[in-house]
Amino acid sequence: MTLITSIDEFDDLDAPDAAAAASALDTLDLLEAEAIHIIREVVAEFARPVLLFSGGKDSALVLHLAAKAFFPARVPFPVLHVDTGHNFPEVLDFRDRTVARLGLDLRVAHVQDYIDDGRLTERADGTRNTLQTRPLLDAIAAGGHDAVFGGARRDEDKARAKERIISLRDEFGQWNPRNQRPELWSLYNGRHRPGEHVRAFPISNWTELDVWRYIARERIELAPLYYAHERAVFRRDGMWRAVGDSSQPRGDETVERRVVRYRTVGDMSCTGAVASDAADIAAVLDEVARSTITERGATRADDRISEAAMEDRKKDGYF
Repeated sequence: MTLITSIDEFDDLDAPDAAAAASALDTLDLLEAEAIHIIREVVAEFARPVLLFSGGKDSALVLHLAAKAFFPARVPFPVLHVDTGHNFPEVLDFRDRTVARLGLDLRVAHVQDYIDDGRLTERADGTRNTLQTRPLLDAIAAGGHDAVFGGARRDEDKARAKERIISLRDEFGQWNPRNQRPELWSLYNGRHRPGEHVRAFPISNWTELDVWRYIARERIELAPLYYAHERAVFRRDGMWRAVGDSSQPRGDETVERRVVRYRTVGDMSCTGAVASDAADIAAVLDEVARSTITERGATRADDRISEAAMEDRKKDGYF
């Protein structure tokens, strides 16, 4: 089959050859095209979009897609990170290097500022994931953002599976899963009233394996802790927790040096590692393909608080 390199070449084909060329697109091509279409639609329809960029693999993927969507111009909106103060240093370093490389406008909301002035209270268990919601909503309001890109995928969690690609948030930033608009034939409804905003999820239809296959294909750099490495850890709730300023073992927990990697890179105080020898992307692809549990189910303690933990946080305005 002849490789088609431009839309003009495609238009010159007769019907049978055009159908054959279209069928040659693989799953990643189709997912990429859908995501770039969504990103461009949001930029066209909304006045002040912003992209949530934590330095994790999914937000790095969405940022890569945004860069492709507007190349050779720069990404035409700022990126926002809610820093819990318990982030992995490797992730913050990756965040800053990526922002500098792409010439982005990075805005950071600090949970620590809210704790210091009494607007938020530290939780007894030390976990700060749930404390991100108020700084996030304040940052969205301060920036006047009417659309917020996120890297959530439907296969991660049942609450995220209920999300539309363009998901409405009310004037308080809250999400009502029963008040979602239909998205028929990939038509996205961006209408909202003053004070409301939407969350936009361009990679809703991707799986974790799709994400890793695309990272491999596009050679997207990630924070190094996504790959197997040796570090000091202790066992809690079936996960290996990293030893750090915000993550310390209790009296009955023993620190060991283990070879682990991370499938997600959220707040250090509630994100676990998995035992793994997958030190390169080929090994990670093989490991993810054989896994029978999602990355959030495998490594996020905050999602285990209750059956509806994620949905409850999302209703309050989280991610």
